Amino acid sequence: MYEYIQGQLVELNPAYAVIDTGNIAYFINISLNTYSSLEGKEGAKLYLHHVVREDAQQFFDFKEKQERELFRQLISVSGIGSNTARMMLSSLQPIELKTAILEANVNVLKSVKGIGLKTAQRVIIDLKDKIAKGDTVDSVGIPVGSIKKEEALSALVMLGFNKAAVDKTLSKVLQENSNLSVEELIKIALKKL
Repeated sequence: MYEYIQGQLVELNPAYAVIDTGNIAYFINISLNTYSSLEGKEGAKLYLHHVVREDAQQFFDFKEKQERELFRQLISVSGIGSNTARMMLSSLQPIELKTAILEANVNVLKSVKGIGLKTAQRVIIDLKDKIAKGDTVDSVGIPVGSIKKEEALSALVMLGFNKAAVDKTLSKVLQENSNLSVEELIKIALKKL
């Protein structure tokens, strides 16, 4: 599995980029968000998603890991292929897409070319819980609460606490105050366990 590609940006187009990594140039599909972040640059480091089909191998690349993760979540939905997911990420910012899913805003999803009512509803049903793990979303679309929760959960389980009990406690604490640091979250959880 490939993680990222880094090299000289040879060609840039709103739909694709060509990156030279030292005698090999790769044609990679990109979203409009990634295109915007690469404009005017000579080099690039992009996070890869490699698609292998019977008739083709394709690279879909993203400037941020979080956008790649959202792409992977989208293609896990029945009826959403790689190109449709890329179209969604080109039509909407990751934060807008996540907000539309969390708020079950079918109209925003339907505004994307190729997404009808049933597909928009399926995206919401399949991804709402996955995205809603965190209470807040940061500027690049990462659910902040879920990152803090995962770090705190890992630490408390390593201390010997039951994973299910810790998970439940952390969820309650984050509902009360999502602005806590990981350390504060652990301290409050330890008092409640």
